[in-house]
Amino acid sequence: MAAAPTHLLERVLEQRVTLLLKDSRQLTGKLLGLDEHMNLVLDDTEESAAGMTRHLGRVVLRGSNVVTLHAPEAVPPKTA
Repeated sequence: MAAAPTHLLERVLEQRVTLLLKDSRQLTGKLLGLDEHMNLVLDDTEESAAGMTRHLGRVVLRGSNVVTLHAPEAVPPKTA
């Protein structure tokens, strides 16, 4: 049986992740927390859009705005 998305994200807490949002912006930051609705808290966040980058700091992001989440240092799931 597949793990719930929140359980998968708990494995990448405290790691840097990159999010692609519905409006084509890209956010990169350290994942500090999440809830059952997939709302996310990122710290030391950088926003990239239209060739420009800006530092946002700590952000709370509504989960429904996230299209993809990339965690390059994620630990692969254990297989049975």
